[in-house]
Amino acid sequence: MIVVVDTNVAVVANGKSEQASLGCVEQCVRRLRKITTDKDRLALDDQWRIISEYKNNLRSQGQPGIGDSFLKWVLTNLANRKRCELVKITPIGGSEDEFLEFPRDPDLENFDRSDRKFVAVTLAHRKRPPVLQAVDSDWWNARQALERNGVRMVFLCPNDIA
Repeated sequence: MIVVVDTNVAVVANGKSEQASLGCVEQCVRRLRKITTDKDRLALDDQWRIISEYKNNLRSQGQPGIGDSFLKWVLTNLANRKRCELVKITPIGGSEDEFLEFPRDPDLENFDRSDRKFVAVTLAHRKRPPVLQAVDSDWWNARQALERNGVRMVFLCPNDIA
């Protein structure tokens, strides 16, 4: 299976999210371990936009949490095509948060600009992998519009986000 992982999944796995229950943390830990130890592959953009966000919210050195270990795994496996797939997304007008691949839907006009890269990656990928989510309410609130536009999501903590 190929997936896109929103940063909040790794942050929750680190135990750094106040709104995440213990069950949610455990679910995020299990899902990240599945990616790093099984045959799942991770889809990322080819210009490191997602990795840069990971690096801004996680750490790859020192005494890491599970989310931090995920970042280290990403950096180690980035060039391994059996584990990571780099997807080209097209910024509009030099913007770092507007992409040609992001749906032009009035219901998504206010969707978090920093999360648009995840949507663009899933829509640009030939297999349209799902985006893993933990507790980001923007995704939950926009789920119907995103689904209508071909974005699949897996909410790991639906009770914590609803």
